[in-house]
Amino acid sequence: MRLIRDFSASALIAGFVAVLVGFTSSAVIVFQAARTLHATTAEIASWMCALGLGMGLTSIVLSLRFRVPVLTAWSTPGAAMLITSAAGVSMPEAIGAFLVSAALITVSGFSGWFERMIDRIPIAIASGMLAGVLLRFGLDAFLAMKANFALVLPMFCAYLLGRRLLPRYAIVLTLALGVGIAASQGLLRVDEIRLELATPVFIAPAFSWPALVGVALPLYVVTMASQNVPGVAVIRASGYRQLPISPLIGWSGAANLLLAPFGGFALNLAAITAAICTGREAHEDPARRYVAAVAAGAFYLLIGLFGATVGSLFLAFPKELVLAIAGFALLGTIGSGLAAALSQEAEREAALGTFLVTASGIALAGIGSAFWGLLAGLAARLILRVKPALPKPSAERAQTEPPSSERR
Repeated sequence: MRLIRDFSASALIAGFVAVLVGFTSSAVIVFQAARTLHATTAEIASWMCALGLGMGLTSIVLSLRFRVPVLTAWSTPGAAMLITSAAGVSMPEAIGAFLVSAALITVSGFSGWFERMIDRIPIAIASGMLAGVLLRFGLDAFLAMKANFALVLPMFCAYLLGRRLLPRYAIVLTLALGVGIAASQGLLRVDEIRLELATPVFIAPAFSWPALVGVALPLYVVTMASQNVPGVAVIRASGYRQLPISPLIGWSGAANLLLAPFGGFALNLAAITAAICTGREAHEDPARRYVAAVAAGAFYLLIGLFGATVGSLFLAFPKELVLAIAGFALLGTIGSGLAAALSQEAEREAALGTFLVTASGIALAGIGSAFWGLLAGLAARLILRVKPALPKPSAERAQTEPPSSERR
C-alpha cells in the first residue's frame, strides 16, 4: 500500500503539530460560539464531535484521492462571527442557517465558479498573502521566548541543529525537547486529562429570515473569503498548482451539509495548519507530504470520537510551547512565500502590499485581513500595470494629419 511506503515520522509529527496548533489556537472560540446559542454541555460535545469527524474524514479522503496534502478545518472567523451575530437566534434557527451556508459552499465548489475566480490570482500575490497570514506565527514564536526563555531558547537551538543534521526530524526533536522541558518545569497539566466519549446530538433545523440574513449569508461570505481563499493560496504557493480546487470546496461543503444538524457550523480548506503539512518539515519530497494531512485527519477523528479527552490533552501543553513549535514549523513556509512573492520585479510592489495588509491583521465587515490583503494586491497590480495613453510625437502627428488642401 502506497500510504505505508510513503509514511514517515516527520509527516506524522507535522500532522500532530497542525492539529495541536489548530485546536489550541481556536477551540475556545468555537466553545464561545456554542455558548452564545445557549448550547448545553452535551450539545457542545456534539459540536466538537461533528467538526472533528468532518475535518478528519475530508482531510483523509481528499488527501488520499489526490495524493496531495489537503487539510480542512472549522471556520474560525465563522465561529467568531457567530459570537456577535447569533445573539437572539435559537439553536434550531442557527442549525438551519448552517445548512443554508453549507449548501451555498457546496454549490460554489461543484459549479466551478470559485475555482475560475481563484485561478485569476497571480502566484506572487497568493504567496504574499500566504506569508502575511503566517507572519504572526513566526513572530509569536520569538515573543514566547520573552515569556519563557528557558523553554523556547533550547527549542530554537534544537530546531537549528535539527535543520543542520536531521532536517526531516527537526520538528520532532524540537517538540520532544519542549515537552521534556515543560514537564521538568511543571507546566504540563496532565491531571486535567479525562477519558470521555462524545455523543452526537441531532437538532432539527428551523428556518427564519433573521437567521438566514444575519447568520447564514455572513457565515458563507466569511468562510469563503477568510478561509477558502487563503486555503487555496497555501496549496498553490506550496507548488501543488495542478490540484483541482472545485471538488475540494464542493466536498467540504457536502460534509458540512451532513454534519450541520449535529453542530458542524462550517468546514473549509485550512490555511495556517495546512501550511505545516505542505511545508518541507512534513517531508523533503513534496509527493510524500500528503501523509501529514492524512495523519492530521486521523488526529481530528480522535477529537471527534473523544472530544473532551483530546481537548484536555491538547490544552495540557503550555501556551509558549504551542506558539514556539508552530512558529518554528512555519519558518520555511514563510521564507518560501516571501521568496515567491518578491521574485518577479514586475509583481513585487503589489505582492508586498498584499503581504503587509494581510500581516496587519485588519478586519472590516467581519472579514479577515487575508481577503483585504488580496484585494489590495490585485488593485495595486491593476494600477501599476495600466499604462497611460501618451500623446503622439509631433513628427508622427504631422505624418498622420491630412494635407491642408484636404482639410479645407
